[in-house]
Amino acid sequence: MSLPDLLGPLPPTLRALAIVALAALVGLLAHALLYRGLLRLGRRVPGVLVFDGALLHRTRTPMRAFLPLLAIQTALPLLRASMSRAAEETAERGLYVLLVGAGAWVLLALTRVLDDVVERRYDIEVADNLHARRVRTRVGLLRRVLVVVIVFLALGAVLMRFQGFRALGAGLLASAGVVGIIVSIAAQRPLGNIVAGVQLALSQPIRVGDAVVIENEWGTVEEINLTYVVVRIWDQRRLVLPISHFFERPFQNWTRSSAQVIGTVFLYVDYTAPVAAIRAEFDRVVRTSPHWDGRVAQLQVSDASERTMQLRAIMSAGNAGAAWDLRCDVRERMIDWLQREHPEVLPRVRLDGAAGALGT
Repeated sequence: MSLPDLLGPLPPTLRALAIVALAALVGLLAHALLYRGLLRLGRRVPGVLVFDGALLHRTRTPMRAFLPLLAIQTALPLLRASMSRAAEETAERGLYVLLVGAGAWVLLALTRVLDDVVERRYDIEVADNLHARRVRTRVGLLRRVLVVVIVFLALGAVLMRFQGFRALGAGLLASAGVVGIIVSIAAQRPLGNIVAGVQLALSQPIRVGDAVVIENEWGTVEEINLTYVVVRIWDQRRLVLPISHFFERPFQNWTRSSAQVIGTVFLYVDYTAPVAAIRAEFDRVVRTSPHWDGRVAQLQVSDASERTMQLRAIMSAGNAGAAWDLRCDVRERMIDWLQREHPEVLPRVRLDGAAGALGT
């Protein structure tokens, strides 16, 4: 005996509601069985469900909406005997819209799975993180492009289902004229940023985690979106810039080809300062610092004015954060050493004795 025969004694409206409820229940049951089976499979075969179940975690909720809707779509022919033609068309269109929305939700969840996999596999907190930052930046921008494409395709599929919207779209295309010009001018800047975002994903002048100096601020690239970039300033402020800014104006990228950087410290001392002793102390200070990576350490007289000598000390570190700490450490310890061992070489203003006597 078929399902319509079992529900035959019920009024048409109740019979239709009962069929919809049973179909939705079947979809929920299928969802529960599917994810329970996948969870058991993941426990028996580690790694099959993509990094501790990222696939299950991201898709569980959207699939809970998609599978019942799919079951109702399958059971829709059973409702024809209980519905008028107008009600049937309305139900088909409404179900179509819901299915497209749920399907888009599933696809968006899959893009999040891709993001989770890349985030777990490529750690940008390690010292040598250039490759990880490159991959994270490219995948992050790709995911955002996919999100835009999925949303637009879903909206297009929904609108094309309704004859009235198709006619409206054809009328707008036929009468583009001034409206098209206005829209193109208004969208020029946002579209330019989107194009710049795609270009940034390909050329990668900056990446997530890069140390940059931009707008006279030093910071780290924290987030790269499709149209803007967030830079975390050293004092925890956030500088938000359109992506086109990085193609239109110059900026410094300290970690463009490597996370390793060289820091600089300037010291100003009197002409009587023992440069060799200062150089030896600098070498000792740098070598005992935990922030030095062992590559570069050098001190030279870089300039001389009418009052002081300028000593430039350069030292290397594994990343921008370590370079900052290394510079501060070396600066403090060198000043402390000069104060204790050679206070006479600290900058001073001389008065000519003969000129002073004439003045009196």
